[in-house]
Amino acid sequence: MKAKELRELDKEALANKIEEIEGLQLKLRFQKVSGQLENPSRMRSTRRDIARAKTILTEKGNA
Repeated sequence: MKAKELRELDKEALANKIEEIEGLQLKLRFQKVSGQLENPSRMRSTRRDIARAKTILTEKGNA
């Protein structure tokens, strides 16, 4: 997810998006452990999406 798309969301929607992405990350972890993960790079991109969203949420909180 792009930062521009995340900046358009309000705080509540952004917090919901973070929860959604963290749920996806959990699913990917289970797939990795069970050997079903087909695209390991999704783990990295998911982790970065969470960090990006949390950073934007912090910026909005300080503004």
